[in-house]
Amino acid sequence: MLEQVGSLIGSPWIYAVVALSVLLDVFLPVLPSGVLVITAATAAAAGSATDVPDILALTLCAATASVLGDLVAYRLAWRGGDRLDRAISRSRRLTTAQERLGAALARGGGALVVLARFAPAGRSVVSLGAGAAHRRARDFLPWSALAGLTWAVYSVALGYFGAYWLGASWLATAVSVGALFAAGAGAAYLMRREPRAS
Repeated sequence: MLEQVGSLIGSPWIYAVVALSVLLDVFLPVLPSGVLVITAATAAAAGSATDVPDILALTLCAATASVLGDLVAYRLAWRGGDRLDRAISRSRRLTTAQERLGAALARGGGALVVLARFAPAGRSVVSLGAGAAHRRARDFLPWSALAGLTWAVYSVALGYFGAYWLGASWLATAVSVGALFAAGAGAAYLMRREPRAS
């Protein structure tokens, strides 16, 4: 199944590639970090421990990179908050989203941070928005850590168990990636509905 990507998957460099992809996708949400994590986990289910990524190491690598990416975005937005605020104030939708985020974080709405990790570009909006609004790190970072760990465990589990149940094939990877996208669509839907319900 993974012959074309086998040399990367079978080397220790897979951890660096996964970490870099997950770290940077807070700034470039189009990076396929989730697909890469699932593919590596699928390979882990298919091979022996000597030539594929370790599941626990892969999970910790993805979770750590996720939190570090959030922290970098948060700090950059904190320092450039005035410029970011001016850019956000030009858009009614972004202004509304920032106000909702601020209100949710102020009342302990950490579920929003966790949901946003799954939604397309949600991680970027939440991390940058929390920094630009000068939310306290102690209100944001614990939820970012939970979000990163939850997302990493979910993504690795999708790849690993998809390969376990469907065999180490592109079909298993495709089904697992579809489940990741479905979770993202569900998270985006819940994020849009949550402010009206509260």
